[in-house]
Amino acid sequence: MKDGTPDIDPVESQEWQEAIEDVIARDGADRAHFLLDKAVQQARAAGAQLPFSATTPYQNTIPADDLLEIPGDSEMEWRIRTINRWNAMATVVRRNKESSEYGGHIASFASSAAMYDIGLNHFWRARSSMHGGDLVFFQGHVVPGIYARSFMEGRISQEQLESFRSEVDGGGLSSYPHPWLMPDYWQFPTVSMGLGPLMAIYQARFMKYMHNRGLIDMADRKVWCFLGDGEMDEPESLGAIALAAREGLDNLIFVVNCNLQRLDGPVRGNSKIVQELEGHFRGAGWEVYKLLWGRGWDELLENDTSGRLRQLMEETVDGDYQTFKSKDGAYIREHFFGKYPETAALVEDWSDEQIWNLRRGGHDVRKVYTTFKRATEVKGAPVCLLVKTVKGYGMGKAGEGQNTTHQQKKMDEDQLRAMRDRFQIPVSDEDLPKAPFVTLNNAQKAYLADRRKELGGAFPARHSDSEKLEIPALDAFEGQLKGTGDREISTTMAFVRILTTLLRDKKIGKRVVPIVPDESRTFGMEGLFRSVGIYNPLGQNYTPQDADQMMFYKESADGQVLQEGINEAGAMSDWIAAATSYSNHGVPMIPFYIYYSMFGFQRIGDLAWAAGDSRARGFMLGGTAGRTTLNGEGLQHEDGHSHILAGTIPNCISYDPTFSYEVAVIVQHGLQRMFVDQEDVYFYLTLMNENYAHPDMPMGAEEGIIKGLYRLRKTSKPGKKHVNLMGSGTILMQAIRAARMLEEDFGVSADIWSATSFNELARDGQDCARWNRLNPFSEPKVPYVTQTLSGAKGPIICATDYMKNYAEQIRGFVEQPFTVLGTDGYGRSDSRVNLRRFFEVDANHIAAAAMVDLYKQGAIGKGDLEKALKKYDIDGEKPNPRLV
Repeated sequence: MKDGTPDIDPVESQEWQEAIEDVIARDGADRAHFLLDKAVQQARAAGAQLPFSATTPYQNTIPADDLLEIPGDSEMEWRIRTINRWNAMATVVRRNKESSEYGGHIASFASSAAMYDIGLNHFWRARSSMHGGDLVFFQGHVVPGIYARSFMEGRISQEQLESFRSEVDGGGLSSYPHPWLMPDYWQFPTVSMGLGPLMAIYQARFMKYMHNRGLIDMADRKVWCFLGDGEMDEPESLGAIALAAREGLDNLIFVVNCNLQRLDGPVRGNSKIVQELEGHFRGAGWEVYKLLWGRGWDELLENDTSGRLRQLMEETVDGDYQTFKSKDGAYIREHFFGKYPETAALVEDWSDEQIWNLRRGGHDVRKVYTTFKRATEVKGAPVCLLVKTVKGYGMGKAGEGQNTTHQQKKMDEDQLRAMRDRFQIPVSDEDLPKAPFVTLNNAQKAYLADRRKELGGAFPARHSDSEKLEIPALDAFEGQLKGTGDREISTTMAFVRILTTLLRDKKIGKRVVPIVPDESRTFGMEGLFRSVGIYNPLGQNYTPQDADQMMFYKESADGQVLQEGINEAGAMSDWIAAATSYSNHGVPMIPFYIYYSMFGFQRIGDLAWAAGDSRARGFMLGGTAGRTTLNGEGLQHEDGHSHILAGTIPNCISYDPTFSYEVAVIVQHGLQRMFVDQEDVYFYLTLMNENYAHPDMPMGAEEGIIKGLYRLRKTSKPGKKHVNLMGSGTILMQAIRAARMLEEDFGVSADIWSATSFNELARDGQDCARWNRLNPFSEPKVPYVTQTLSGAKGPIICATDYMKNYAEQIRGFVEQPFTVLGTDGYGRSDSRVNLRRFFEVDANHIAAAAMVDLYKQGAIGKGDLEKALKKYDIDGEKPNPRLV
């Protein structure tokens, strides 16, 4: 036997095999699978150590006898598909004739053209009044083929194709799927490898969430995600496949284009990527269909009575399969079929050309159609299609099956001629060097139009026509606008109360989506378990340990909270799905994703960038924020830079509020901008777990809170010894304390400034500076921060719980002497008092910095400064916290 165990009764073994063959012949393979599965279960129950295998033979999952006819005109579709191939190639080649700077990719679409053609002609429904539409994550590198298809349909002009990757002057086409750059066309950004599959899983999951909560009728909508086999090396690509199976996402289809090549060479030269991926997905609980061989192989497999061909297919590694398709028929005859006499005999009457024309499954449109159709019919599980293709198919010696093919952007005249002749493209020898675009005739145009009409309309297409929500006025948060008196609370608690108010709102309460990665109790949100429930499509089939308590752990099929476990990437993908629901489902949802701030932009920064590209609308809330506020947790937990990272995303609006009324104003303002004005922005707020008393909102403070700066306390008659203390978050409380110390110790008066957003102040200042530079003869614009501080007397000392760069952004727009204190360096575990002392942002350091600036201005003498430095225990020899 293969595993080395001797067959003690060959006759009995033969009887078992014949019995299985008889079952297959009478009742089909599914019945045989059922019986064998039962037998295996019984053997294991009896103690047999049977090995587990999640892989099946290296053959097509769907038998040749089950092949379906493609509805429509197959000859017409072939003609259109070949023209699409040509135009996709021409899009890249023509652009690079102008300059190699533009780049682009030919080979990826060349390998998958049949799959996209079948999908666009027969499967992918557009959103319409009759159907919610399918969602498709297009593989990033194939976009020239998708643009070429839209060109043939009349959706994209030749001028646009000629401006591929040239967008600055308008009208060009983006390099990859980017909703930000093509907001009416692309649905999802995908070319940051691994994010497409992760986001697709959560889009499918959120679609079910919406359906189970009665917000949409999902019907038979599907989420399709197209991937490259090389992309599956990204951890994110496989990171959530267990969730998809666990929740039975039968609205999800992965299509992995297994052309066996990544960017530089083979994906698995010494083994088989198809078998590896089958093991991953089947083992996780997915339905897996392998499409490896085209129809030409069916005859050979039928004649393979010895089983040698199947054995040869199994033992040949991907590196060799790639090499075969980079050579010719004679090479394949010698090095593949020639390995065994039995396989050589199968093709002894075949010409080399016949051997070369044996196609892989992904290039056989009938087999692609059949596999897609079976995938859409699966119930109860997600589906993974592993489709074998040739990278650069049709490019010939220009790149077919070659390691260099991914970078191929140019083709010489002989290579163009070979491709033209292979696909019978109507281009003359005279025009050939220009690689001209080919248009369809009227019959071909009409055929494409009819196919898309039957599927609901143009595709791909992104929609932004969602309803405006009726959001609550600011006074709905009256409890947060008033002070807390002697009672001390955190801004996290203030937010939870705001969230509770929104959840109870009769007009938008059902649209609110709280998202937490297994930290609800940390943020004081466990009350939501009972009030709105945790979403689980299976409901709650157990008695929770805390069932006798008021705030027990409650899961339900229509639960509102998305509780993702310890999974920030999944929670962020959930948030993106909810934040783009207005576009993907025509139903705006209001997601609030709350998490440890350190595990936000730092950990899922690529997803946060993709959210901006996706035109997401919602709230991200970094809890336990600040380098010194989350005392005791240490280096990998203490965030002092999330606002700097947030500022890198152009449409992310970020705030670091100190008081509950600031949180309320910002949230209400965000609701207005995103869900009434329908701006494609999203909001980031940092929240703290430190308790202190909160004052009433000062009259007229709303504008300053939103723009980023307002005066919290003003000195009635500032004298010579006067300073301005500015801060954000909990460190503003240190500034307030420093003001009292300065007054009591040295008679120095201070105005207090709350800077809710240095990012917004800096953006406004930079915008004004840009306008002034471009319009030098017009009256200059004055930045908001400059205007607001124009009457401020004396130096400004600014302190935050973030790196100095956060506040340093506004230095150029501040006319007064400006000193910035911040928390540069790694965090560490200790008390808040000691951490703030260490990072030099406590009240002592703020007060001392004020005295230094007053001394520099001549407002105090050397003696007063010496007394201040001694009183506030300032050590000039202390090591720099950034370096220790």
